Amino acid sequence: MRIGFDAKRAFANKTGLGNYSRFVLDSLYNHEKGHEFIAYTPKNNKNLFPDFPQKSVIFPKTFFDRKLSAYWRYSSITTQLQKDRVSIFHGLSNEIPRGLAKANIASVVTIHDLIFEKLPSHYKAIDRAIYRHKFKSACERADAVIAISEQTKGDLIDIYRVDQNKIHVIYQDCNPVFKKTVDLQKRLEINKEYGINAPYVLCVGTIEERKNQLRLVQAFTRIKNKEFKLVLVGKQTLYTQKIHDFIAENNLIDQILILENVPTDHLPALYQEAELFAYISIYEGFGIPILEALNSGTPVLAAKGSCLEEAGGPGGLYADPYDLDDITNQLQKLLDNPGLRKSLAELGKQHMEKFTGKQIAHQLLELYTKIDRHNL
Repeated sequence: MRIGFDAKRAFANKTGLGNYSRFVLDSLYNHEKGHEFIAYTPKNNKNLFPDFPQKSVIFPKTFFDRKLSAYWRYSSITTQLQKDRVSIFHGLSNEIPRGLAKANIASVVTIHDLIFEKLPSHYKAIDRAIYRHKFKSACERADAVIAISEQTKGDLIDIYRVDQNKIHVIYQDCNPVFKKTVDLQKRLEINKEYGINAPYVLCVGTIEERKNQLRLVQAFTRIKNKEFKLVLVGKQTLYTQKIHDFIAENNLIDQILILENVPTDHLPALYQEAELFAYISIYEGFGIPILEALNSGTPVLAAKGSCLEEAGGPGGLYADPYDLDDITNQLQKLLDNPGLRKSLAELGKQHMEKFTGKQIAHQLLELYTKIDRHNL
């Protein structure tokens, strides 16, 4: 089969949708050798995916398409796919172009989450309208829909009334760098570089209201174990100021550290040295940081109510993200009990076997084969 992919995010986005796109393409390329995988992208100028073969990266052909790349991705790419004899097209980030069915090209779209529908106050009205049109249209036109979690599948059925038989839950994995043990001396050097000189709880993710870091900070101030620090890693937003204000008002500057622009190759060391990973986000489509933590051998405290219990499985404890007492109690339980942390970490490692690239590549190929119009 010749399978084309909307790979813009793989070559343009450092995190999130970019990570997912790179994971899918890398897994298929490495584990399903008998097929052609072609990545379509307007540009490739950020060196985010150097391992993917350049001969399989395709750009817009005409001057018009290069200048209007959004239109190319939405419509005129279909003509190019026909010329390239692509039999299946996979939209990796919530959308697919028009005209695929008429061109006899089977289609798959991955829907990552419907957070903008579940938490509308976190998005501008115009953005919600654009996302809703793109997502619903893609689900209606695609031959198959991939949801990255059971949570997202349920949301697609409940909110958009997508036929459940059309939806296939296929998970993803995290960057393989989190599966490699970092030498102890290197870990200690990286910790020292960031001023971490005590046992710590780690939280990684954009510092924004949905991620709920302020409530985590508030819970952390209530615990009895004052030898621990809390380290927040992520892009800062206006919400971060609320955390800074709370830290200043409660004289917590020596206990809570906020880091930004931490390179990816430093993150495995931070995860592996942490006693605990805390991620009490109010709502997620999947929760890749949970996989990063469990692959690092670090147990998790995560939130109930979206997909984080699905991602973390038996590798952590879970709390109501709106209930400060519940968060505090679960955090205290984990910090008081090193044996519990160790057993959760071991269970988490076993749970991670569900998310291997080889297994997921096989699931994707089974789905592509099922919908391939040339095999029908």
